[in-house]
Amino acid sequence: MDTLEELPRKCRSCVHWELDPIAGERSCANGTADLAKESWVSQTLLEWGSCGKLAYVDGLPAGYVMYAPPAYVPRSMAFPTSPVSPDAVLLTTAHVVPSFAGAGLGRMLVQGVARELTKRGVKAIEAFGDAKWEQPECVAPVDFFLSVGFKTVRPHPRYPRLRLELRTALGWKSDVEYALEKLLGTMSPEQALRPTQFTRTELAPRR
Repeated sequence: MDTLEELPRKCRSCVHWELDPIAGERSCANGTADLAKESWVSQTLLEWGSCGKLAYVDGLPAGYVMYAPPAYVPRSMAFPTSPVSPDAVLLTTAHVVPSFAGAGLGRMLVQGVARELTKRGVKAIEAFGDAKWEQPECVAPVDFFLSVGFKTVRPHPRYPRLRLELRTALGWKSDVEYALEKLLGTMSPEQALRPTQFTRTELAPRR
């Protein structure tokens, strides 16, 4: 909850995933989206556990992901490729600040989620991707998910559903270490990712 305020302003007040379409529109219209977002994170933390990770580079928010079981994500049922598989957690939002893109930060965040969920007995992560993505929106581009190891399990011309088996994600160690070395120098993924509730990941760039 302490790091929720450090999400990008647009994302901090976005309840695209957290509320069903009608309730989401109503919340935005009456100016209560911030409170609704905070309430959703609080409830999910209390009932289920960690539901997001933030990465920082030199003290600046550089990227984040959010995730939860589909039962906590009303919007998930609005997609033409729903429902999410019963053995999977839904990765809803993934965003890397453009100035930090291309250095493996998104892959590192996804692996951090995979490592944590494996300890909690989860078998897979699923996501809805946007095949016609043009600018930052609530649904991440299909290309991002494919680049970090997801595979399409239900095709669709706009919103395919993708899946990442956690046993596959946990085999990325060498790839992630290489990406981190490019970005950070000698810091290892274990040092960089320290799970808490809504995780703050501190990364220090090479000097």
